[in-house]
Amino acid sequence: MQAPSSEDLRFHSSRSSPARLNHTSSLSSHRQSFTESLRGHPPSPRATRQPSFSQAQLQELLNNPPTAGTADPTFSGRDWQTIGVGELCDPADLRWVEFDSGVEDATNLLINSGAHVLLVRHHKDERAAHATYDYRDLTQYLLFATGQLHPDEEHFPIFTSLAKKAQAGHPIPLRDAKSLGNKEPFMTLPATANLTHAIEVFGGGVHRIVIVEEGTDNVVGILSQLRLVKFLWENGRNFPIIDSLYSSSIRELGIGSQQTISVNGDKALKEALKLMNNEGLTSLPVVDNQFNVIGNISNVDVKLLTKSSSAPLLDNTCIHFISVILSTRGMNDGKDSFPVFHINPYSTLAHTVAKLVATRAHRMWVTESPSPSLASTSMPQLSQPSVSHPPSHLSSLPQSNPPFLPLSNSPSISASAMPGANMGGRLAGVVSLTDILNLFARASGLHPTDPDERRRQRRRSSSSSMMRGSLDSARSSSLDISTASIKR
Repeated sequence: MQAPSSEDLRFHSSRSSPARLNHTSSLSSHRQSFTESLRGHPPSPRATRQPSFSQAQLQELLNNPPTAGTADPTFSGRDWQTIGVGELCDPADLRWVEFDSGVEDATNLLINSGAHVLLVRHHKDERAAHATYDYRDLTQYLLFATGQLHPDEEHFPIFTSLAKKAQAGHPIPLRDAKSLGNKEPFMTLPATANLTHAIEVFGGGVHRIVIVEEGTDNVVGILSQLRLVKFLWENGRNFPIIDSLYSSSIRELGIGSQQTISVNGDKALKEALKLMNNEGLTSLPVVDNQFNVIGNISNVDVKLLTKSSSAPLLDNTCIHFISVILSTRGMNDGKDSFPVFHINPYSTLAHTVAKLVATRAHRMWVTESPSPSLASTSMPQLSQPSVSHPPSHLSSLPQSNPPFLPLSNSPSISASAMPGANMGGRLAGVVSLTDILNLFARASGLHPTDPDERRRQRRRSSSSSMMRGSLDSARSSSLDISTASIKR
């Protein structure tokens, strides 16, 4: 997913505006060509073109970006609280796997389909879902397979059984991988339920709801926090109570949290993944020694780690992994990609929501003026990241021998060398989709549960399957999802 620049966010028609603010005299003195003189054509309009936006107008556009396109006329004049959750779902978006499917096959489908979640059922003819499989589950399995996840007494037999299967070269069924723990509560709503039910659930910290036919368990769609926020953003003019909030700043609305969890850019990537898993987080800000935000790592990024040749990245730094993420996006999208996962306390709610929708992120980091960094402020050209790849024959080794090689001494990448490293600021807080939907619910007279309590429950659930110590049998297992022919 490419993180667009601020001018990309919902006002594509004004892309060229900033470039017109400071015309040089060379443009105003445009000379006619010889052919123009002979044909008597009028002078080029560039000679008299005026700036399209003043600096004040441009700043106003940045703070209050217009919504993309037009509102859906289907919902014009309707109270959003009466709209059914099924009206926001599309059955074509559903992707299914079975409990007996291998983890490799499920991961293959998750990555190649572009879906953010798979529905898990008992058999192919079934239309009822009993669980989900997403990138948080994949992160947890990756940590298990590389020996980073350790069980308590209750889960020790499960871990031992999975480790023995991996050592014997047997495929790991999704049913067993899910037994490592559930990261997301499985919740359903009938398609006829209105959005007030959904926004109260989302405002309490649940990330997605499975939508079923009335009176049955047959799934007709999935509604996520992001889809609901996007819907309310694009159709905001039809919902005055919510629309009136967009012009206020984050500070004025008093939303978000000043209690943030971050990781230093010099820490090993595996430490960041363990932190995300233990705290029940979907993304994590990467900071320098002065807590300036220099990047972002999300659960979705673990798809870059599903090949055995990528295993050395786990022992390299978070900064190095960010360079790999940006480089991969650049190769896939054909242009450079810079993180824009941050706002400031004076950013309007409109600006914040526009960024969330455009980047498809779950949260924005609130930053203040950057603190002086001990690193050099120079910005050298970022070259292709140096990643050590083991020889390809390692993938065919027996499962009892991990196909990992120690990371070679590749040059480390400092925070000052990262594109956009000086564009963030000092980490001061976070605003999530949960915070925004909680605000919408309270402004509409609803009573969502406390999202902080949900976060505490998620962290207790995440940490309940962990303990001090080491499980050697799990450490000797291997994760080589590349053998499932996952295509890049």
